[in-house]
Amino acid sequence: MKQALLLVAHGTVDDLGDLPEFVTRIRRGHPAPPELLAELRRRYEAIGGQSPLNAINRRLAARVEEATGVTTRIANRLARPFVNEVVAELAKEGATHLASVPLAQYSAHVYAEAVEAAAEAAGIAATCAKSWSEEPALIAAYAGAIGEALAGIDASRATVVLTAHSLPVAAIRAGDSYEREFRAAAEAIVTRLVSRAGEPLPRTVVAFQSQGMSAGPGGKPMEWLGPDLTATIDACHARGDRDVVFAPVGFLADHVEILYDLDLEARGWVEERGMIFHRTRSLNDGDAIVGAIAGVAKTLLHA
Repeated sequence: MKQALLLVAHGTVDDLGDLPEFVTRIRRGHPAPPELLAELRRRYEAIGGQSPLNAINRRLAARVEEATGVTTRIANRLARPFVNEVVAELAKEGATHLASVPLAQYSAHVYAEAVEAAAEAAGIAATCAKSWSEEPALIAAYAGAIGEALAGIDASRATVVLTAHSLPVAAIRAGDSYEREFRAAAEAIVTRLVSRAGEPLPRTVVAFQSQGMSAGPGGKPMEWLGPDLTATIDACHARGDRDVVFAPVGFLADHVEILYDLDLEARGWVEERGMIFHRTRSLNDGDAIVGAIAGVAKTLLHA
């Protein structure tokens, strides 16, 4: 049996000319209004015209391949290279069993479904990680990044805001496990911080960022998971915080939702209120996330 490993990401565009097609896929075939595309283009341009996500994930795949000794590829659900294309290529190269780890640790079943469908079409077996949001190595990696960001900060006048991308409330009501998994992971990260800390920790809260800009069916406003960042920042200000430390533990790597939504937009909101903005480093393709993914992958490869 020849095995291969697939890392599956949400994906992004490298060329802003591909943005309309990309957003249409996100919107399940519904083209985006011109004003939405213009705003998204502005955000990409504000971070330099391109997200670093695809490049980071390619480096990550190379490092995970080195760590596991197994051919490792990257594929995306919503941008090229697509899951079905990469799985078909691996099958042509002789792979008979595919292990898959999503580069989105919450609601991992969505990514598994895409891989399983592609594997069936390509005629190979697939074993997918359905959830790894509380993988100890991942929790430790996030806790370590937060610990670094807290160095020199007065805990009595600071709040750590653990964030994840928001989802429409309708998805949660329909049974999606995303919110439950995020909150459980956030609790585990805070517990890990408590066990490592030699002094009191700042207050910790969870918040949901990057709420969608489009309306729901019939043009009605769509309800998104909260609290959002502005409400959370206002609460920090009301408590008299000096420092607000954002820990985007819903994401593995830098991309527009971190580099714009936090580093530019949230920073502005924090500084407008006279507080100091901090943000934990992203895991990207560093040793900690390589080790965590390799650990998950090895259990699938030997299943």
